Amino acid sequence: MITEELAAFVEGAVTKEVFGVWFLIGAALVFFMQAGFAMVETGFTRAKNAGNIIMKNLMDFCIGTVVFVLLGFSLMMAEDYAFGFIGVPNLNIFQDFGGFIQGNASSFVFNLVFCATAATIVSGSMAERTKFLSYCLYSAAISLFVYPIEAGWVWNSQGWLAQMGFHDFAGSAAIHSVGGVTALIGAILVGPRLGKYGKDQSGKGKKVNAIPGHSITLGALGCFILWFGWYGFNGAAAWDGASLASIFLTTTIAPAVATCTTMIFTWVKNGKPDVSMCLNASLAGLVGITAGCDALDAMGSTVVGVVSGILVVMVVELLDLKLHIDDPVGAVAVHMANGVWGTLAVGLLATPAAPAGLRGLLYTGDFRQLGVQALGIAAILVWTALLMTLVFQLIKRTVGLRVSPEEEIRGLDSTEHGLPSAYADFLPAVESLDYGFEGAVTVAGETPPAEAVPVKRVPDFREEGAPKFTKVQIVCKESRLEALKSAMMTLGITGMTVSHVLGCGVQKGKPEYYRGVPVEANLLPKVQVDMVVSKVPVRSVIETAKQVLYTGHIGDGKIFVYDVENVVKVRTGEEGFDALQDVE
Repeated sequence: MITEELAAFVEGAVTKEVFGVWFLIGAALVFFMQAGFAMVETGFTRAKNAGNIIMKNLMDFCIGTVVFVLLGFSLMMAEDYAFGFIGVPNLNIFQDFGGFIQGNASSFVFNLVFCATAATIVSGSMAERTKFLSYCLYSAAISLFVYPIEAGWVWNSQGWLAQMGFHDFAGSAAIHSVGGVTALIGAILVGPRLGKYGKDQSGKGKKVNAIPGHSITLGALGCFILWFGWYGFNGAAAWDGASLASIFLTTTIAPAVATCTTMIFTWVKNGKPDVSMCLNASLAGLVGITAGCDALDAMGSTVVGVVSGILVVMVVELLDLKLHIDDPVGAVAVHMANGVWGTLAVGLLATPAAPAGLRGLLYTGDFRQLGVQALGIAAILVWTALLMTLVFQLIKRTVGLRVSPEEEIRGLDSTEHGLPSAYADFLPAVESLDYGFEGAVTVAGETPPAEAVPVKRVPDFREEGAPKFTKVQIVCKESRLEALKSAMMTLGITGMTVSHVLGCGVQKGKPEYYRGVPVEANLLPKVQVDMVVSKVPVRSVIETAKQVLYTGHIGDGKIFVYDVENVVKVRTGEEGFDALQDVE
């Protein structure tokens, strides 16, 4: 008969095994977040740099793995820990691999993917103007010694912050604040993108120009991937079902509330809800809840979300509009500002009733936890700022941080990687692929005679009495295209060319906002319709178009009339009047 002690032992062993598997699944989810960061950064920047962004995110993990294996993990989690400050490297992963796997395998994998997350945050803030070599050197430095040492203070049980009771469950301070402050330093030292800031009309102040990202869809996809991966990011270290459920709950509430807050805030402030800011807000709420996801309740998570939703907008606009620091994706606002806020929120909002059992100021009146959190985040920020400033300055003075203006204008895909475009099918160039049209007919002569179609000789367009051809070009609102097309077909027009164009007249566009920056939308989307007529009277075309397009409001459009020398139909070789007729 199984005793109660044996049953408890078996249940405990099974539970430990289950959550050990969950721990590794969580690590895999965090690794998948690299795809999310890549999509966010690619979508929020211009298409000519998309391949460069993808390459940087790929190398963050690959370079980070190499240096973390060599030294980083030992500095962070070695059993021999000097003065609560730094691990003593032992290289057991190379000398005693079996023993290392037995005791450290799960910890190594999980801390590795965390390390890669800290490194990749910086990619977005320095995007579109940083040398790829310089970025690789930075990535190696932060993963080799900057992140591992401060993370050891927090998560190695012998670390001095861990000994003091500093609480950062999944990395608001150790990961996001570190990546965020590094992003700030990098953005300052590399400088803004060309054209981002110019002189205002007075010539004394700076004018801020919005540079919209090329794909809000990719940015949204990245945010959803990151949110999905964040359940592993926050939840993987939970070792019982109750705390795991609590973590999933707080990790859902905070970003949702933050996004709603930003939507309302930008809607009231700018007259319309800002899509890219709301995407940033979801990440800001996730960063804010990361430190205390196990220690806050639903009300605390809501407060974190509200503050994160407002904070992310204020910091983005402070950096861009006031300080003129160019951060294309909002990495500083999302990760540094909300990493600091999330760390302090533990000292303010942690409830003793939560599984972590911490004593937050607003629940207990006890200032101690808040003081420890403030000391910890200050130490981490100072450590990171000093070392990363030194690293960036060293890179800047040796290989250089920034590409040349010519390279930046052309795009880093081409200049840094030899990639014409990350979207090859949309290249504005003549395709050079051979699709095997060996049977194409080569024709010669004054009038190309197509073999299958009899061609009628027509008068040369220069001959006296030849028909006159007139091109009518109409620029109008997109909404009136179908009505205009139907009217022209009824009139007898046999062909037209329709193009989407941008332009303005008296309207001068209308103001919009991108990430809080006014966008000079003086070019509005229009439709351009081109027709060449001969048999149909030009005046009839003009009068019909005027009737169809007229509303009496600014922006109805313009009609332009040009003389055309000749018309040639390629299929039959017909010229002049006959080339315009659509009758076999």
